Formats: sequence, C-alpha cells, structure tokens
Amino acid sequence: MQKGICPLCQGSARHYTVVQKVEYFECTKCDFIFADPDLLRRVDEGEPLRRYDTEYWDSELASARDRSFGSSLARAAEVLLYCRIPVEKFIDIGTGPGYLLDALSKYLPSHRNVFFGVEKFPPDQSERTRHENYVCSDLADVGEVFQCGVCIEVIEHLTPAMADRLAAAMRRTSVSGSLYLFNTGLTDYVRREDPGYLDPYGRGHITSWSVTSARKIFGRHGFEVHPIRGKSWAFLVELPPVPGGGGANIGDRIWTALDHNKSLLVDPEMGSVMYLLGLESARAY
Repeated sequence: MQKGICPLCQGSARHYTVVQKVEYFECTKCDFIFADPDLLRRVDEGEPLRRYDTEYWDSELASARDRSFGSSLARAAEVLLYCRIPVEKFIDIGTGPGYLLDALSKYLPSHRNVFFGVEKFPPDQSERTRHENYVCSDLADVGEVFQCGVCIEVIEHLTPAMADRLAAAMRRTSVSGSLYLFNTGLTDYVRREDPGYLDPYGRGHITSWSVTSARKIFGRHGFEVHPIRGKSWAFLVELPPVPGGGGANIGDRIWTALDHNKSLLVDPEMGSVMYLLGLESARAY
C-alpha cells in the first residue's frame, strides 16, 4: 500500500495528522481517514496494535458497561424502529463482554431470547455476560440469520481488508431487508467534534469512515449504506430489496414502524420505556 493512495478507492490521499507518531491520511475522493498504510499492512498480517488481554479489558469494561446501559440501548431501540422487516433475531456485532445483552434483558425481559451477541476476542469468562445467546466466535461462524442489529465502536478498529471480511460475514447472516446500525466516529465527527478519536495504540482507532467510504466496502456485498440525519457518529447498512422501498429519509420510518418491531420494545414488566427511548433517540438529532 502506498502512502499517497487510498486503500479503498485508490484515489489521491494527503497527510491529515500525526497521533502517537503514527501518520494519518485522508482520501480526497471517498473521504476515508486511515493510519499509515504500513501500519495497516502489519495489522492485516496479524501484528496487534495492542492485545485484547486482561489489561485491555480492565480499561474497557467500565466504558462498555456505561455504553450498554445508556447510549447503546438507545441505538438498539432506534434501529428496531427503522427496520422494515419483522425482527426475529437481533445481533450485537463485536459485543465485547456482552453487557448490551444484559441491558436489553433488564429492560425487555420478555424478549431476551431475540437478542444475540458475538465477540471474537472475549474477555475472561468471569467478566462476560451469562446470557445464553452470547457467542464467542467470528460472526461468519455463528450459524444464525439476523434481521437487525448494531455494531458499536468496532469498525474504527478495522483495516479495509478486515472491514471487507465483516461485510462478507454480514451478507451470509442476513436476509433481504436486514438492517444494522454502526456507531462510530465518522470523518465529520473527527474533524469537527473530537479529533482525539483517532488513537492507534490506546483505543486502537486506526480508521475513520464516512458514508461514502463505507459504501466502498458494503456495496461490494450488496448492501446499501444510509446516513442518519444529524448524527455524525452513526450510519446504517441495509440489504435490499426493502419492503415498501424504505423511503429516502431514514428518520421518517419511526412513524410507520412495524407493529411487530414496536412490540419488541414494549414489555409487560417494564412497560414502553424502550419504545419511547427509540422514538426520542431518532428525533433528537
């Protein structure tokens, strides 16, 4: 890989910044921010920026729990309202310790069997969820089909080659109309809101994606990539054809959400708090 060439679209790339002595580049064509191509190559060859060991999980577990019982719940509720097919199985891709499964089970106990999580590099067993649908494997090996899901704070850790493998695995585990929300700091977010998001050796953030650059990966596998109005830290990936065409503005889907999917967000014990969370999260930006 050459420093002046984008690894996604082969467009011209220019110097963007230096973080922890690692140079980052930005593509002038597809708006992809990426770490030094030599570093990306080494990661693809199996050299870890940091190991997913006890030290990593000690630093990550607290923030994972905070996200899972906060913003990640909102993302899960929101994407269920956007999805245009009935959701029988929902997946948290790269679930880490699986705390989102615990959060969903707490707020939607009557529907806990709907939710799955997959993690290729799990923490010690004592730190993981005990949810029965927590799977320690690659997504491609889960052996299930999903209609909806989230992928939260994952893709910024991936090289283009790794992201392509993820997209291929998602294609094998999806059906027409399947919809996934990716929560990640997009390039506009990095430039305007949080330049510290790029962090090669601390958090392992080696890439920042835009909707345009994400289309270079997911489009190869038949997916459509949608922006979410007002959110510089999320995008949607959907496998067409979509019943009813889906509509141009994703946010408007909440008003015509499927009754089946709305029912997943209402629990006899906990009431409609998750349904309201999904509505308000979609409307807030």
